[in-house]
Amino acid sequence: VQLQASGGGLVQAGDSLRLSCTASGCTSSSYLIGWFRAAPGKEREFVATMSWFRGGTLYADAVKGRFTVARDNARNTVYLQMNGLMPEDTGVYYCALDMSGHVLHSNPDRYEFWGQGTEVTVSS
Repeated sequence: VQLQASGGGLVQAGDSLRLSCTASGCTSSSYLIGWFRAAPGKEREFVATMSWFRGGTLYADAVKGRFTVARDNARNTVYLQMNGLMPEDTGVYYCALDMSGHVLHSNPDRYEFWGQGTEVTVSS
């Protein structure tokens, strides 16, 4: 399984960005694709996740109402639409895949596959 994340960039507070994560080599549809981020000097934290099969979503409180996860089945791609970006959203964003099923969770240790990360910088 390979994950390719893209879409990061430098934006101003209040702007929007859409990150993409394309998965390849996955033969099952029962998995989660999650988004995590690592801010400079901070530990990696959960942002959001989606069940590919059921379409359910789970968000961190810090992004609820501002970020939205959506999928494009034909492209095997999950998007993270980020609106109302704030400087504290700055970090490297990673997508990850959990093959264990479709129960939504935020534990990064249970995501077996990780993309390379895409950097998001929000200036004030």
